[in-house]
Amino acid sequence: MNNALKKTSLGVLLVVIAIGIAGCVSKPTLEMFQSDDPPCYDRSVQPQTALVDSHLHFRPFGGPAVRFEEIVSYLEKTGVLFANIYGIGQMLPIESSCTYYLDCLGTPVIPTLKNDFVNAANYTTKAPKGLHLTLSMTFPDLSRPESILPNMQILEQEYPGAFTWMGEVNLVKQALFQNGREAVPMAALAEWAAFMQVLRERGIPIAIHSDLGNDEAPIKYLPLMNEVLRLYPDNNIVWMHMGLSRELVAMEAADHIRTMTSMLDKYPNLMLDLSWRVIDDSYFSKPDKRPLYVSFLNDYSERFLPGTDFLASSDKDIEVYRTELQVTSRIFRDLNDQAFRNIALGQNYFRLLGLDYTAPPVCASQGP
Repeated sequence: MNNALKKTSLGVLLVVIAIGIAGCVSKPTLEMFQSDDPPCYDRSVQPQTALVDSHLHFRPFGGPAVRFEEIVSYLEKTGVLFANIYGIGQMLPIESSCTYYLDCLGTPVIPTLKNDFVNAANYTTKAPKGLHLTLSMTFPDLSRPESILPNMQILEQEYPGAFTWMGEVNLVKQALFQNGREAVPMAALAEWAAFMQVLRERGIPIAIHSDLGNDEAPIKYLPLMNEVLRLYPDNNIVWMHMGLSRELVAMEAADHIRTMTSMLDKYPNLMLDLSWRVIDDSYFSKPDKRPLYVSFLNDYSERFLPGTDFLASSDKDIEVYRTELQVTSRIFRDLNDQAFRNIALGQNYFRLLGLDYTAPPVCASQGP
């Protein structure tokens, strides 16, 4: 065999070997999370985007929604195996032409059970194999606590045992102030006791949107969330977006982390949600802030949940979802292996919900 032919044959062989090795990298599946001896997760070749989307709105504020089956296909195509099915608890009026509340400033958003019923109907008839979906109650109007337990009972009567999460519910969301909503009065918080007891007894987490403050007063609303945690320390509470928002984009990272650290240390059942691209846009992507947050996530890795905060209005598609997943997952590439496993691979999520899944170990020497 001449040298040219030998080189060609060797090249073909190397390509075949490379393809074979690549083919041996297993695509993450639910079975991997149920195995007693799963293959390790190789961060060098497998996705470093989250396999859990704990904050996904299957319904919009108004207008047509993306079909349930289509959103499921987004998860399948991007490798997400576990997701919470959020609705929207406060919708624009049915006669509104808007899909997003900021497009209709001055139009009140109205608390409703509608989205939770639609999600439950879709979930019970269309939930696919190969994914684990968790139904969430999004209807609660926290300023009217007397209405919450009766509505929980309505959902339970229609869909027994189906709802195992509550949220996203709004304690204070400044973005809705021009749509007829206000911060929940401090005096109303003690009146949550009845429904919070039921959540506690059933092991149902509650995910609360509570703006920390704004650029003029960064911790203006901190007393509200602090009082909720003081009154209900035994409830599993998830603080959406680490308290950040578009109204708070200039807070010093060190001050924000110091505040969050203090709350985590004081309240062991508190967890922080990392969803919404505003966190990456204004904090994680900044070279002077990113290392501080990487250290924070590594140090408190058992206290965070991943999510996109994708909103399934009809003007969205798979590419929008893919981008939101990539943006909200970017910081995970810099985490150590333990933090990556806890957050991106879902170990925190499984523990919080008491699910019979275990995140696979991360292959040695693959992460930072």
